[in-house]
Amino acid sequence: MSKQVQDAYIVAATRTPIGKSHRGYFRNTRPDDLLATTLRAALAQVPRLDPATIEDIVCGCAIPEAQQGLNVARIGAVLAGLPTSVGGITVNRFCASGLSAVQMAADRIRVGEAEVMIAAGVESMSMVPMMGNAPSLSPSIFERDGDVGIAYGMGLTAEKVAQQWKVSREAQDAFALQSHQRAIAAQQAGEFADEITPVEVTDRGFDAATGETTSKTRTVSLDEGPRPDTSLEGLAKLRTVFAARGSVTAGNSSQTSDGAGALILASEAACQKYDLQPLARFVSFASKGVPPAIMGIGPIEAIPAALRYAGLKHHDLDWIELNEAFAAQSLAVLNTLKLDPAKVNPMGGAIALGHPLGATGAIRSATVVHALRRKNLKYGMVTMCVGMGQGAAGIFERV
Repeated sequence: MSKQVQDAYIVAATRTPIGKSHRGYFRNTRPDDLLATTLRAALAQVPRLDPATIEDIVCGCAIPEAQQGLNVARIGAVLAGLPTSVGGITVNRFCASGLSAVQMAADRIRVGEAEVMIAAGVESMSMVPMMGNAPSLSPSIFERDGDVGIAYGMGLTAEKVAQQWKVSREAQDAFALQSHQRAIAAQQAGEFADEITPVEVTDRGFDAATGETTSKTRTVSLDEGPRPDTSLEGLAKLRTVFAARGSVTAGNSSQTSDGAGALILASEAACQKYDLQPLARFVSFASKGVPPAIMGIGPIEAIPAALRYAGLKHHDLDWIELNEAFAAQSLAVLNTLKLDPAKVNPMGGAIALGHPLGATGAIRSATVVHALRRKNLKYGMVTMCVGMGQGAAGIFERV
């Protein structure tokens, strides 16, 4: 028997600050602990909800191994103190893992198989390297020219996008500067306060003079990446990283990062039963494949599809979180789809704020949900390119 399609509403949304990988806030913080922190924080936003009613937790993670392996979704649920009846599944769509988690959680509600779900994302690029600890590609990938792009580093794919879409080094650096400037302005104005859950971290060290270990605890509440001293002159001095005569540098690329985000989704019936205030409705989602060698153009294919599924046009979108994997691919997407630059990443993007891979989709979903309410806007979108040749986009509506 088919079930009636119902709407899925976001009733809680939060995230950690984003820390720089290897030397930042969370270099010594386990990703499962970061996830547990966001789960507890999301639940604290809906105190009348009985946690036992949660059907499942879907958590995105791009490199689900080592400290974030062994089904980190379930481990995070246990660490957060959720009832043992609440399940957990870890999903991987690389950079769109967190957004896919939101989509999957929403779909369970929309088809009537769940009333309450949690969607999340987590990534520690400090503890787990970008390609994992022992990456191994099938040799068959190298047998056909069209497949070789799967083996390219993402920086090299950005160089190819810059070449084909004619995105200059100067344009990339200007875009990167704007990302930092917008992020700093948003931080100073307190724009991130609603979406961020402050996290307590402990810094441990060793005093060589006394031979004693040191320990200092502090609370972090701001993203660590934005730099007020960023300038065009400084960016122009940076060497290219991926191609000798290229244009992609560390300054116009996203920062490797650590972080987590979580959203609670509920049906209309659950909202009424538990007196939950819907923040937004999950409207549509699309994922599309593109040639792996130019993976950065993924949103060019995914955005029109998500709009079509939602019955919307570009101009209907009031707020767009376009993940800035690289300035080159961001500009290629902006220019090709003719998106309004004022609506895209108004508070900066991953070049300034950081990109903790599998967590980014959940983190930026929290950003959109709160921004729509704070600014009294109607429709927002989260979109990103995805390694190995994909794009994803999800649309939200303020209610």
